[in-house]
Amino acid sequence: MVCGPRRSARRVIARRSSLRIMTPDVATRTEELARVAYGRLLSILAARDNDIEFAEDCLSDAFAAALRTWPSAGLPDNPEAWLLTVARNRQRDVQRSSAHQREERYRDALHGAAQVVEQEYSADAIPDHRLALLFVCAHPAIDPAVRTPLMLQTVLGLDAERIASAFAIPPATMAQRLVRAKRRIRDTRIPFVFPERHEMAGRLPPVLEAIYGAYAIDFAVVGGIEPRESLVAESLYLARTLAALLPAEPEVLGLAALLSLSIARSEARAREDTFVSLAAQDTACWNAELIADGERYLHRAHGIGRV
Repeated sequence: MVCGPRRSARRVIARRSSLRIMTPDVATRTEELARVAYGRLLSILAARDNDIEFAEDCLSDAFAAALRTWPSAGLPDNPEAWLLTVARNRQRDVQRSSAHQREERYRDALHGAAQVVEQEYSADAIPDHRLALLFVCAHPAIDPAVRTPLMLQTVLGLDAERIASAFAIPPATMAQRLVRAKRRIRDTRIPFVFPERHEMAGRLPPVLEAIYGAYAIDFAVVGGIEPRESLVAESLYLARTLAALLPAEPEVLGLAALLSLSIARSEARAREDTFVSLAAQDTACWNAELIADGERYLHRAHGIGRV
């Protein structure tokens, strides 16, 4: 394989002893990046040539390089930019090798040299890349049964085992489906762009399902053994971003409302690892700002006059 055995950035970190010699701040930040930045960085890297598997390999190599470098050199000022630069350099090294020159010339001739535009890392560019990747995974050429799992892995960073558990199927089966879907995207060169307006409605359901699914998977462990607030925050962020981009879609607004209102009660929903029913919750612990946001989304959805 091009960049060595395929592995997620989280597993690279979990299996590296380098974390033991990092300072607590560096170790915590590295683990946090593997949780919350993986999907953002992957979406940018995969947009270069539509090859999600290749982008995963290069991003994993970047995390491995961070584990070798950061313990002694310290955390860079912009860790995500550092990881993106290392991963992009790895992409270029492989793509410039003799084994890839013929394929590269073919792609340039077919799609034009302007297909890939180099740009500096910018947090402002991230939402479009990530949402574009969601819609790529919802393309009609992708098996409907794997669209939502594919989004959960590539954009939200869940591994195949966790996704398989949520969908109640064997992990090996889920892993095979995900690999086939990624290769389908690469081989058919599905563009990393938002679909045309008339195509949008057909792709929205799995996109919304994936965004809600990230929250629903976390809901089972809220206040429990392994809370992952970052994944809850990611689902809300994506729902809000999608609502801003599609303000006339009531289903999108409804999802943003649902997540806002549900997450607003997170702190009151668990007590000492025990679920607290709505009637028994302390309303003083509810997040008033999120409740107000949810109500605004609901009013906007109702005002559109269609469902």
